[in-house]
Amino acid sequence: MPRQMTFASLAHASKKKVTRREKFLAEMEVVVLWLRLIALIEPHYPKMGPKGGRPAISLETMLRVYFLQQWYALRDPMAEESLYDSDAM
Repeated sequence: MPRQMTFASLAHASKKKVTRREKFLAEMEVVVLWLRLIALIEPHYPKMGPKGGRPAISLETMLRVYFLQQWYALRDPMAEESLYDSDAM
């Protein structure tokens, strides 16, 4: 059964112009060696301890958000808002 499109996905699918942000992020997707960075950082990334607790957000997600913050000079609240607001991010 095909998945029903949302208004947001329909608007994005019918969009014709590619924004500068989308071009930049597509280029960074190719340029940044994500898997190598993740492999380098992963041994030092916090893991859930024996006492349990809240699971950590995935390393890849946190790394990508950190890079977005650096590229666009975003503080935490603006980064969160940008992630919700922009399909490209």
